[in-house]
Amino acid sequence: MLRKELDALTPELYIELRRKVEFEDYSIEDVTQALEKTLFSVVIYDDDVPVGIGRIVGDDRIVFFIKDVVVDPSYQNKSIGTAIMKALMEYIEGKACNNAYVGLMSTPNKEGFYKKFGFIERPTEKYGHGMVKFVNRNIDNS
Repeated sequence: MLRKELDALTPELYIELRRKVEFEDYSIEDVTQALEKTLFSVVIYDDDVPVGIGRIVGDDRIVFFIKDVVVDPSYQNKSIGTAIMKALMEYIEGKACNNAYVGLMSTPNKEGFYKKFGFIERPTEKYGHGMVKFVNRNIDNS
């Protein structure tokens, strides 16, 4: 049975689920400090097993950035990502001012998933390319 817990994300859960999808690894100290700055998080459980996470960072009014929407590969395509995004968007809609900015960086080939929540791909005629820079990374940024 699936259940949702709000603001229940721990460093251990964060590291465990990100490893399952082969996302970048961070030290427990770095994750602990980062999660202290999280505005809101959600964890989806199957009984007592964490199967999905998501969090929001930002200023809690004008800028929100959705981060770390992760679903255990064995639970993907079961609407868990949708449940995570609905919880995150509900939080944002309750806090955001008029014209607030909500950003995210999609993993490759997942853009269509986020479009269902009203996100647009950039560039458009009005908005330029989204950009990113990695600090102290010794790999090709392409």
